[in-house]
Amino acid sequence: MHLLNLGILAHVDAGKTSLTERLLHHAGVIDELGSVDAGSTRTDTLALERQRGITIKAAVVSFPVDDITVNLIDTPGHPDFIAEVERVLGVLDGAVLVVSAVEGVQAQTRVLMRTLRRLRIPTLVFVNKTDRRGARPQGVLRELTERLAVPVVAMGTVTAPGTPAAAFTPADPAPDVLADHDDTLLAAYVDGTLTPAGVRAALRAQAHRGVVHPVYAGSAATGAGVPELVAGIKELLPPAAGDPDGPLSGTVFKVERGPAGEKIAYARLFSGTLRVRDRIRADDARSKVTAISVFGDGTDTRAEAVPAGRIARLWGLTGARVGDSLGTPRPGHGRFFAPPTLETVVVPGPGTDRRALHLALTRLAEQDPLIGLRHDEVRAETSVSLYGEVQKEVLQATLADEHGLAVTFRETTPLCLERPAGTGAAAEFIKKGDHPFLATVGLRVEPAPPGSGVTFGLEVELGAMPYAFFKAVEDTVRETLGQGLHGWQVTDCAVTMTHSGYWPRQSHAHQGFDKSMSSTGYDFRGLTPLVLVDALRRAGTRVHEPMHRFRLEAPVDTLGALLPVLAALDAVPGTTRTEGSRCVLEGVVPAARAHALEQRIPGLTRGEGEWESAFDHYAPVAGGAVPERPRTDRNPLDRKEYLLNVTGRVGG
Repeated sequence: MHLLNLGILAHVDAGKTSLTERLLHHAGVIDELGSVDAGSTRTDTLALERQRGITIKAAVVSFPVDDITVNLIDTPGHPDFIAEVERVLGVLDGAVLVVSAVEGVQAQTRVLMRTLRRLRIPTLVFVNKTDRRGARPQGVLRELTERLAVPVVAMGTVTAPGTPAAAFTPADPAPDVLADHDDTLLAAYVDGTLTPAGVRAALRAQAHRGVVHPVYAGSAATGAGVPELVAGIKELLPPAAGDPDGPLSGTVFKVERGPAGEKIAYARLFSGTLRVRDRIRADDARSKVTAISVFGDGTDTRAEAVPAGRIARLWGLTGARVGDSLGTPRPGHGRFFAPPTLETVVVPGPGTDRRALHLALTRLAEQDPLIGLRHDEVRAETSVSLYGEVQKEVLQATLADEHGLAVTFRETTPLCLERPAGTGAAAEFIKKGDHPFLATVGLRVEPAPPGSGVTFGLEVELGAMPYAFFKAVEDTVRETLGQGLHGWQVTDCAVTMTHSGYWPRQSHAHQGFDKSMSSTGYDFRGLTPLVLVDALRRAGTRVHEPMHRFRLEAPVDTLGALLPVLAALDAVPGTTRTEGSRCVLEGVVPAARAHALEQRIPGLTRGEGEWESAFDHYAPVAGGAVPERPRTDRNPLDRKEYLLNVTGRVGG
């Protein structure tokens, strides 16, 4: 039996979960359709999902299509949960992108399609809600071509749109779009020898490669167009590939806790076969698989092994985290969406146990690696990184519903970073100066290209001292750069070790190791932060804030009201163009202002404005005070305080 791992993606409220229910009903997996409004859908299992009527966590369910088993993954549509979508994309063989026939192409639609195209994931489009008043399937088809700028092939037409009788009538695909990507087809098209079978074969080949996107239409509510979509899934999306006899290679894309608190990892295998009692590496540790269940016929069942191509639930991987590779890592697999650019402090409510809160947040971060936790022991505070305000509300409700913990949040602030402004170097030597460490460390800090992260190199010979000491310096450098001169993470810099020295192991006759006369890793871990921040001071750092690119489409006559507000919120339009009675503004705005600006748009545009924004880059903070972030370490910026905290004394 063939397998197909299929993702359902869409902008919020496009009817994605309802389409999932309809597909399961069509396949005979469920007898009765679930309702998003009633909270009875198969894939929205979290209480919070049922209450809010939105998908928060990706869910897997399977159904048969003739001789194909489809593992269908329902994903969130709200942009605040883009991390859930990100981890799913890496395990898909194909996708269905759902677009509402009423609202049409939305900002999230463009983000998703751009990513699907970049990853070359074969994708069908389903224009949903053709039975709703205001449905305009033909207009949406034009939007797919014009606003998404991708080649689409209509697979039929809609009759009686906007009424309960709306139906999808299949039609032979037009050859013109296909001919643009196939010279043989183009030649046959020109000389009149083109056949319907040739067009269909070209469509299948191009859809399998993700070159063109077949478009179906219908209604998840009435079932119109769903049989045709199912036929398209079978014919036009490629089955899962993978050698079950090859080396083990897989990816963990979801982690959850079972009823007894046990960790369950969802993984897709790309190569090899994984068996119960196999020991595999995950999260830099070897774990034994204690149980496996695989998906099929609408449920998951226990199995002794899972071969390449399948999705499975795995027990026993106690150290597994989302994004971990099982066995050999896949080449070229990485992050597809921007990291979160906002941060907030979690404030425990009256009677909330701080230790229980820390444990709950740690478990939530385990399930979502983009929820970055930052614990400040001095102030007994924990900060979390976020994509938006809705995610904050969901986090608050999750802590209350699943862990019984009441919390509030401080105001959301942008998550800045620091980059070196120049080059700086510093060195400290054993028994010279006031430091008590038996170590010599010299470091040089230099700027590196944006996006390069942090690199560490040596200008001293690797054999000049034990490797463990070099490793202690490198690890401490990377840890210390988590908080720069202004408290933000320092990135895009090259750190070079320029000086090294140590005292060899000393011992006295008939006695053991003399720690007071011998260098240890502790000495290098203790001295490195002082040297590094001294080098950073000499280099200087510049704080950069996250910037969003925005696209605003609004009536031309509202431009006069929009421009002053954009200026007041530090938005900088880059281009402005007129398209009939509407104008389109594109530019950049600080992430800290994007949410406030989005809230103002409806009132300024009579509710007709369309706003889209997404992270684009980091830019130096311009004007005003440089944002500072409270430190959570032992503060190497204050030498006396640091030495007192680390050694219990001010100096040597």
